[in-house]
Formats: sequence, C-alpha cells, structure tokens
Amino acid sequence: MADPQSIITLNIGSQTVSMGHFSRSKNGGLILKAYETTGILADPSAEMTRLPQVRLAVSELASKLGLNKDKVDYAISGQSVFTRFVKLPMLEDDDLEQLVAFEAQQHVPFPINEVIWDWQLLESPGSEREVVLVAIKGDALDELNDCVTDSGLKTGDVDTAPMALANAFLYNYGDIGETSLLIDIGARTSNLIYVEGKRVFTRSIAIGGAAITSAISKEYNVPYIEAESQKVSNGMVALDTRHTSSMDELTGALASCIRTSLNRMPAEIARTTNFYRSQHGGSAPTRVFLAGGGSNLPRVGDFFQQKLRLPVEYFNPLKRISVGQEIDVDKVSAQAHQLGELVGVALRSIDSALVSIDLVPEVVQSERDETRRRPFLIGAAAVTLAAFATLYNSNSMKAGDAERKLKIVSERIDGLNDFAEPIEDEVKREAVIQEFSDQFVQAHYGQRYWLEVVDDLKQRFGHTHVWVTDVSPLINYQVGSEKPAEEAVRGDFADLQYGVSGVIEPKLDEPEFLARNRPNRNYVAPEINAVRIKGLWRGFGGASRVNDLVKMLTSESHFFTLEVEDKSGNRPVTRTLTASEYSETESMLKEGDFAATFTVTIPLKKPLPLR
Repeated sequence: MADPQSIITLNIGSQTVSMGHFSRSKNGGLILKAYETTGILADPSAEMTRLPQVRLAVSELASKLGLNKDKVDYAISGQSVFTRFVKLPMLEDDDLEQLVAFEAQQHVPFPINEVIWDWQLLESPGSEREVVLVAIKGDALDELNDCVTDSGLKTGDVDTAPMALANAFLYNYGDIGETSLLIDIGARTSNLIYVEGKRVFTRSIAIGGAAITSAISKEYNVPYIEAESQKVSNGMVALDTRHTSSMDELTGALASCIRTSLNRMPAEIARTTNFYRSQHGGSAPTRVFLAGGGSNLPRVGDFFQQKLRLPVEYFNPLKRISVGQEIDVDKVSAQAHQLGELVGVALRSIDSALVSIDLVPEVVQSERDETRRRPFLIGAAAVTLAAFATLYNSNSMKAGDAERKLKIVSERIDGLNDFAEPIEDEVKREAVIQEFSDQFVQAHYGQRYWLEVVDDLKQRFGHTHVWVTDVSPLINYQVGSEKPAEEAVRGDFADLQYGVSGVIEPKLDEPEFLARNRPNRNYVAPEINAVRIKGLWRGFGGASRVNDLVKMLTSESHFFTLEVEDKSGNRPVTRTLTASEYSETESMLKEGDFAATFTVTIPLKKPLPLR
C-alpha cells in the first residue's frame, strides 16, 4: 500500500493504459516516484474485448506498483466524453449555476438523467462568460469505474484526458505568451488543445493511430495486429516523393500509406482553428507541441511542420516535475510526451490545476455523501439510543410496542430475502462469462506477445556475417537440466494439411504431469518458456559476434539473461552466465567450410501456456 501522502494517477487510453506514483515535494510541487504502462488491443472490430483488457491492464499496473486499496485519480479518453464550450451573459453566481444546468439540458445529446456531467467557469475576454460542459453516459462510466475498483483500488477524482493535458501544459509552459496548440495523437482519437494565456479550448477528432493501422491493413490485406506490428517496426511518415525515392520500395510504400492517412488531420486542425477564432474570439496558434503514442512515428514532427508551417516540438509534461532516483532517466525522457495525462491529474492534488472537472460515478458520490453524513448520523443515533433507553426505563409498557415493530421489520427482511437467490444466480453467471472473456483476452495477449518476440529477434539478432536458420519455441526449459527441453512445434509441421495445428499436444500420461496434476489440484499447462536459435556465422571474429548479439538480445527485451548456482566455493552463490556459456558455437571455421554453426537457448521473460 502506498504512503498516505502519495498521489496515484491512472490514464485509461484507447490503446495504452498507464499509472503513475507521485509524491509532494517540499516546495509544493510533484515528484514522479514510479510509473508503468501497458498496451491493449485497439482493433475496432474487437470492441467487445476492450473492457476486459482494461480490467486486466489496471490490475497488472497496480500489481507492478505494489498498490492495494489505494485511492486513484484517473483520466478517461476524449472519445468517451461529450465536451462543449458555451458562452453565457454576465450573471450572479447563483443565477449562473441555474443557467448552466439549463444549457446542459440543451447541449448534451442524451437525457440529462442518464449522464454524469460537470462544468467549469473559464477565463474569457469581453463581457461574456465562458464555461466548459463535459458529460459521459452513466452506464459507460460505471463500466470503466468497475475496471478500476475490481483491481482493489478506490476511486478518487475522475478527469478527462484533454483537460488533464491542458492542466499539465499550463503548469509547465505557463510563461508562453502566444497561443499554442497541443496535438495529442491517440489511438482512436486525437485531442486538439488550444492554450492562450489561461484560456483553454479543446476538440477531439476521430483520427489517430488506429486509423493509420486500419489503412495499412486494408492496403496490404493483412490482419489488424500484423499491420500494427509493421507500423511500429518499419513505419514512418513520408514527406514528399524525393523522400520516398531514397527508400526501398516496401518502406516507401508503407510511408506513403501512413502519410495519406494523416493528410486529413491538418485540414481538421485548420477547421478547428477557424472555429476557435470566429466563435470564441481566440487567436491562431504560433507554436505546436506533439504528445501521445501516435507522435512516436518517425518524421511525424516534420510532417506537421511542413503542413502547418509552424515550429513543432515535443511536449514535456515533466519540465517542472522532479523525477525520483528509482526512475530510469533515459527511459522517461523518451516517453515523457506520453505522460501528460498522469501529470495533469496529479496536479489536482496540489491545487495546481486550472480546470477541475470531476465526473464522479453515482455510486462513488453516494459513498462520499455517506462519509460526510456519517458523523451526524452517529450523533443522531447516539441521541436516539439515549432517548429509547430513557423511555424504556420510564415506561416498560412500551417494550411490547417495540417487539411489534421488530416483528414488522423482520417480515420486511424475509420479503427481501426472496430477491437474494436470483441476484446470487446472476453473480455466478457473470463469473462464468468473465472466465470465458478473460481466456479470450489472454489469447489476444499471447498472439501479440509472440509477434513482439519475433520482432525482437528481427531487430536485435541481425548481422551481415550471422544467419539464423531455425527458431524453435521450447516447452518447460530448465537451465542446466540433463533432460532436453521439448520443442513446441511438431517435427512434421511442413507436411501437415491446411487447418491442422502444428503445436504439439500436451502429454497427459507422463509421471511428471500426473505428479503436478493430481486430483484436487488445478491443471498446470505446459509452458513455452524459451527459444532455441540455430544458425551460421562466417568471417573473422564471427563467434564473438554471436555472443555480442546474444548480449544485445537479453538486454531490455523479451528474453532473460541466464543465472546458475555456483557450488564450487564454500558457499553457493548465484552468478550470471556469459553468452558463450549458454551458446554452442564453433569457435573456428574448418578448412573448406563456408560457415560454422551455433545454437543458443534463451528463456522468455513471460512464458506462454501451451493450450
């Protein structure tokens, strides 16, 4: 459990879920103590799996940060909420609140009793006042909030991503006088945030990373997850034909496809800028800042600078935030532009947020009201009990009346018990559905994870004098075991008919399996926990190159470095094996041979169950 002075924030994006752990500094600022991020599948065709994925992601992040029963303030993506900026005449504060309630009923495109909404008075020039209205369907908010509370966390403030980003920008870049545009490129939507002094205007447009991936999937007729992998591994934004002419044909075609997908965004930005100037009296931006996961695409900054004809730089929400000693500085520097929502939500806890929208779910609001009323209820209960005691002592005849009232209450309780059994049946049914849903989500995670492993091998294990001839996943591999690990893929895979799985069937009759899966024990599926890489090397120093590639592969990737217990001394100690100790590599070329062989077995950081 985190320290009571800690600030826990969560950002629930369309493709990325991130969580941060902050603390207050002595000067009243913030210190980032730790943070973790994880991805979820943003495939529009798999929308039904989004909430189970969010639930698993939040639980995984809370576990990594060591959180349990902590209060968390979180932000939800701009695509989930309705936002409207409304101009109002100058009124007294009491009349203003009534007018805002009336305007909310007029502007929110849902029945007002079905939404959770909030508003904030903003800075505005002239004789009019400007407020921002934010609303979300109550059912949608409850589903997201359940994903948070199911992990053991407690709900604090509920903000929106655009407002959190606006607060983070104002806190870190409040000294900029001219109008700035912050472009937050998300998966499903992109947020356009205009900041002019202390004025804020936002709009969400339905263009993001998922649209680019869908365009690649359609252009090359490949599954969405493969298109996403290609975008992340080889994608960049083409600037012009001269730029693509210097690339190979496949890379140039991919870059042109990405540019075509992004071409709609500058037009939407121009349209929003015109609306902001004409309807809200704002000024055109003179600087552009990029944020969000979509801004990781190479040359995307050059693309916007070319299209908007404005200077472009990456948003740094940690400009005025201290970073704890436990954080990898290089890592956080590379990912800083994706942490704006976490910082913006955390600023609310130190009263440094200009816009404070709170879309608190009804169940949480009820708990807050109950907490506020609790001292009065306890006092009232004490007075009531004292009165009953006095009446009882002064007039014992009223005891019979109390028994009659108690009987009435008991009968009412018995009537309510009739509803208990159907509710319990529904809870059990929900648990069964959740179990199947979790299995489906885990299968999606395994599919994506294996593609990431292959990408790791492709990007880190490559050299002009080293060839990989075979990559085999292994089952239940153990370091130093005399028993060889079993390959997960059948030896006759190449000869199998279409539709027949090439993965081996688990051997359920072996003694080891039966010992692990006796009656009254849970089934333990075999796991793919290592990869065996075979290949050839040539040229001077080729053997050492293989070892260097192994070191590169086991540093900050999906593979573990190997450790063994050394019992040669007086006390057993654990030491890390060198690359040459767990790779079988011919150290010299034999006369007349073109190349020499090598075999490397490396464990996976996250084993995959063989199902």
